[in-house]
Amino acid sequence: MAVRSPSSASAQTAAALGLTAAVEPALRDIDHGLWRGRTVADVVATDPFGYSAWLTDPDAAPHGGETVRRLCRRAARWLDGLPPDTGRALAIVEPAVVRALVVHATCAPARAFWRLPLPSLSTVRLTWSGGAWSVRPQPPDASSARGFEGHSSILIPAPAASRRLAADRRANRRGEKAA
Repeated sequence: MAVRSPSSASAQTAAALGLTAAVEPALRDIDHGLWRGRTVADVVATDPFGYSAWLTDPDAAPHGGETVRRLCRRAARWLDGLPPDTGRALAIVEPAVVRALVVHATCAPARAFWRLPLPSLSTVRLTWSGGAWSVRPQPPDASSARGFEGHSSILIPAPAASRRLAADRRANRRGEKAA
């Protein structure tokens, strides 16, 4: 099973991996409301208290969009709703969704969302075993999605994977090894 968020970045990542992935609306990115499309610097300059509240209170939505807690609940419902016989699954999603799924899989409180050490350009493997999820970040290599045998799901932050795959394609065209 391969699923992806509705974003164009997720679609591009799936295509670059040669996958046909079903669109899963529950895996959409967090709704940034009025902050959508703005830089962090701009938001901090115009709404420093709102930005601080959003980073420290999982129930804050100063932008009028989705709270971190709501994103975590939405992601948890999707993960918990996977049928027991799903087997291997690949989910290509934005980094915020990866964080929300890791929060749920580790039984962490929603306030831990921003404190999770999830490096850019990495994948996260979630494995269901013995009635609990184990979480294993993988090295920053989008091609590791090919080796997900035996795992319940792999989550690839879509924009990061797309950037890495694009860099690999450019390097291959020039006959170089990608960094």
